[in-house]
Amino acid sequence: MKILIITNHSYMLYRFRKELIENLMESHEVVLSMPFQGHEEDFMAMGLKCLNTKMDRRGINIKEDLKLCKGYDKLIREENPDIVITYSIKPNVYAGAVCAKRNIPYFVNVQGLGTAFQRKGLAALVTLMYKFSLRKAKKVFFENTGNAREFINRKIIKEDKTVVLSGAGINLKEYAFTPYPENDKIHFLYLGRIMKEKGIDELFAAFKRLYSELGDKVQLDLVGFYDDDYEAKVNELVNEGLAVFYGFQSEPRPYYASADCVVMPSYHEGLSNVLLEAAAMGRPIITTDIHGCKETVSDGESGLLCKVQDEESLYQKMKEFTLLTMEQRKEMGIKAREKIEKEFDKQKVVEKTVAAVFENCGK
Repeated sequence: MKILIITNHSYMLYRFRKELIENLMESHEVVLSMPFQGHEEDFMAMGLKCLNTKMDRRGINIKEDLKLCKGYDKLIREENPDIVITYSIKPNVYAGAVCAKRNIPYFVNVQGLGTAFQRKGLAALVTLMYKFSLRKAKKVFFENTGNAREFINRKIIKEDKTVVLSGAGINLKEYAFTPYPENDKIHFLYLGRIMKEKGIDELFAAFKRLYSELGDKVQLDLVGFYDDDYEAKVNELVNEGLAVFYGFQSEPRPYYASADCVVMPSYHEGLSNVLLEAAAMGRPIITTDIHGCKETVSDGESGLLCKVQDEESLYQKMKEFTLLTMEQRKEMGIKAREKIEKEFDKQKVVEKTVAAVFENCGK
């Protein structure tokens, strides 16, 4: 069969779906359509046909989105795939609509609800668009039960079309268990995009309070790029000696390895790959008690859960972590790894995905 995979980011596809693509390539022809934003050459080296499909990933522009939809129609007509698999909202909606029109079996991946379902007016619009686009989807993959339930409750799809995966899973060999660091201070690591919806305001406020009590016994390490709104805040923390900012790093493992604890106080997630990676390497995590984050933690054993958008709750959990002994923190890291091995092995996620596709492709 010929399988066309459509997504909005080549870098993310390679980081989190490479193993799935390798599995599909064993018996089928695979073509990738995506904006080239990193790793496209690695895909080509694997023998894949890669099509550079440009798009505005985040903005809503009727003219540009209509152009994208027409582009997908042309792409799908020319490639004539047997199966289409989509990732992220614009490919899901626009390529999904084209597949429905052309009666091509298609499978949609909802990797999180994002801001689209947080704003009332926008949520209503996106709901209508998804209802139309997914009406003929064979299966819709979700990364947590909460997101799946949201689609069912909004009557976008019926329950029998949902498949809940353990996120993208984690490659247990690539993210091997790493001995706990013997740091002279407790390093809290935040790794990801520095933006409001990741809980950055709460994190900065909670850490400032913690630092005012413990001083140089704690440090905040920041890895990632920041939205423009946060440049001044990051510089302030760095200049005051509270934080170290490393910028975006394509290789996150050394930063996980040197961390005592990874903090992710996000407002919403599909299923956080950062938390999977950190826990796989044996690091305790502090994160919010929401779908997409809480699944990665056994609260009180492998990490700690705090309330979402709650600076006080986050502060209390970070303070609680500082009161643990070194042995308790190490044991928490061991438990984190054990949970990932048991529940989030990427190979199992790949096998479940492939089985769902070929059981329902109509071929």
